[in-house]
Amino acid sequence: MSGISPVIAIDVMGGDFGPSVVIPGAMESARKGGFTILLVGNETAVRDALTKHDTSGVSYDIVHASEVALMGERPSDILRRKKDASIQVACHLVREGRAQGLVSPGHSGASVACGMFTVGRIPGVERPALASMMPTEKSPAVIVDVGANVDCKPHHLFQFGLMAAAYARDILDREHPRIGLLSIGEEEGKGNSLVKEAYDIFKMAQHINFVGNVEGRDLFTGDVDVVVCDGFVGNVALKLSEGLASSLSRLLKRELLGSSLAAKVGTFLAKGAFQRFARFVDYAEYGGAPLLGLRGIIIVCHGKSNSRAIASATTMAALFVEKCTNERLVAAISANEELTRFSKSIK
Repeated sequence: MSGISPVIAIDVMGGDFGPSVVIPGAMESARKGGFTILLVGNETAVRDALTKHDTSGVSYDIVHASEVALMGERPSDILRRKKDASIQVACHLVREGRAQGLVSPGHSGASVACGMFTVGRIPGVERPALASMMPTEKSPAVIVDVGANVDCKPHHLFQFGLMAAAYARDILDREHPRIGLLSIGEEEGKGNSLVKEAYDIFKMAQHINFVGNVEGRDLFTGDVDVVVCDGFVGNVALKLSEGLASSLSRLLKRELLGSSLAAKVGTFLAKGAFQRFARFVDYAEYGGAPLLGLRGIIIVCHGKSNSRAIASATTMAALFVEKCTNERLVAAISANEELTRFSKSIK
């Protein structure tokens, strides 16, 4: 641990529910973790929300932001025209060193854009990547990228894997994270040109635990700790998984709540298992997707995040800072700089 007492900026105006949900979640996390939060948003709205919650034992401050990044707006327009949007103000707090990380359930495109152009990238990182926790049969795994980069080059995937492995070591306590490359077959040589060339780079790298290609059916087995893909494939896989989990939950509930006496008895007996399954597929357990590769950590949350999801994301951001995970990312990128440069030169 670094001994640093984290300061985490919270974009309280983001998401579908705004301060009424974001503030209690962030407060709960800060109270339990003993770190400081900066509540970024319209001061009147923030203070009004604070009157409805217990703030005792929480170190916090309010940073006024007069504008909000709306979901229908283009990230480039927000960057240029909404200088006082809460996500922009929060990113400036990280850039200036007043905060080491931020959490936002708002406009994900704006979070990525402001993170890249305001917070800035770690030296050597070409493309920051969104990493998401995936539930598996054994323990959570990381899939990266899940939407920040839809068009990638092979060395981008290699860097994604390096960053996600460092993240898995610190946040998931995996000493030697197993890295798999998402493809259409397990055998070497399977996949499109992007995957094939990325495979060759991973294979040449030293001091990483690359296990080769993995297929979509392997995402939930728990046999790998990090799954690497471009943002287009990753976002489809993530949304498909979320949709499948929701549908399975509804189907299970419908079957367990059948009209027969046997079904009702079965529902009662299976209640505990059903509740555990619901927690297993609930995104709120993991909070949000970290944007890896920036000078400070940004956790991008689902727009419909509840207070528990915000609390989980805030705790994750603080843990990232406390464990100096960014320093590990820098070291991983630096140690493989020559291989990255070599791979970029291959046409």
